[in-house]
Amino acid sequence: MERRSLVLDANILIRAVLGQRVRRIIEAHADNVSFFIPETAYAEAEEHLARLVAKHGGDPAKALSFLRSIAGLGTLVGLDLYGDFETEARKRLGTRDPEDWPILAAALALSCPIWTEDTDFFGCGVATWTSSSIDSFLV
Repeated sequence: MERRSLVLDANILIRAVLGQRVRRIIEAHADNVSFFIPETAYAEAEEHLARLVAKHGGDPAKALSFLRSIAGLGTLVGLDLYGDFETEARKRLGTRDPEDWPILAAALALSCPIWTEDTDFFGCGVATWTSSSIDSFLV
């Protein structure tokens, strides 16, 4: 069976730390699915996660440590992989959320879908899965 690949958006990483369902899915499929995480998505997850956890009285250091362990189940990818796709990604996203271009560019570079809860990616020409539908892709 061919190994499947997915680009993870920052909101999926945050859900993996704060919830159980997304984390269980990632852990259950890490051996047979390649999860790619653009460095910008990881940085965004770090920034938002620390703020969210602190706001709710949690330990940001513990949450960030957990984020690193979840990210360790995937592969961090940088501009060297997807930089050539920036113009195309920005064009496809238009004004929806231009700062999300690295997620789309990585998906274009890797020819794989995106796992996100962000509707800005819908209709950008790349398959997009949400947490409620991801099981259909992974089976």
